[in-house]
Amino acid sequence: MSFSLSGKTAIVTGSAAGIGLAIARHFLAKGANVMFADVDEARLDNECAEEARAEGALRFFGGDLREKLTTANLLSATIDAFDRVDILVNGSRKMQTSEALNPDADVVELMWQQNLMTSLRLSQMTAKRMILQAEKAGDTEGVIGSIINLSSIAAHRTQPELLGYSISCAAVEQMTRSLAVALAPKRIRVNAVSFGSVMSDSLQRALKENPDHRIAITAATPLGRIAAADELAETVQYLASDASSFMTGQIVTLDGGRSLIDAAAPPAY
Repeated sequence: MSFSLSGKTAIVTGSAAGIGLAIARHFLAKGANVMFADVDEARLDNECAEEARAEGALRFFGGDLREKLTTANLLSATIDAFDRVDILVNGSRKMQTSEALNPDADVVELMWQQNLMTSLRLSQMTAKRMILQAEKAGDTEGVIGSIINLSSIAAHRTQPELLGYSISCAAVEQMTRSLAVALAPKRIRVNAVSFGSVMSDSLQRALKENPDHRIAITAATPLGRIAAADELAETVQYLASDASSFMTGQIVTLDGGRSLIDAAAPPAY
């Protein structure tokens, strides 16, 4: 089996910066056609406009994917550009602290919409397109699509300050398992990556504001470091490629061993 993504078309949401951008760039380097999608149109334009004008393997789409029409337009734009879609990476996610006893600041609904519902709606629409294009091509054997969701080890750790985020991540993981079973007869695989501390934009900001935070993170991580975004991108590539063709409904943990230990005061990232 091959890790190659050559000739495949992928949608990567949340790809204007940070982890999503690393995944989209990694896919592009591995030969995929990639639709970069994010709510931050200005950052997308800055990151992608020059390459997109070259009529190559990169396109970008800006819009708020919490809106159903925007989600439909993203899929249409991808088909217009590349004629098909083979891979979906639901990387559009938000992490925000909660106040568990303050309904006005618990951010549960915000996290639910951003981290769960956008991924669910886009997964459903994309899966229908994958099925349709396979039917039109007379493709009756093998996997016809791969969906990868991004989650967090916060889904399994009790951190009251991350109430909304933790709930949404737990829901994403259950969504992954449920969709995997529902879509298996249609030959679409659905998996997720649950990660610990990866050098995202938000983590970089947190470390700049509080340098001691890095010490707390590395102390809570058996491998003693923070992962690079490219390390996560390589794991996502595996799940997107034919190398994982018999793998579905799995939550792959990428956390340097952090979830294996019970730290007394785990850091927020």
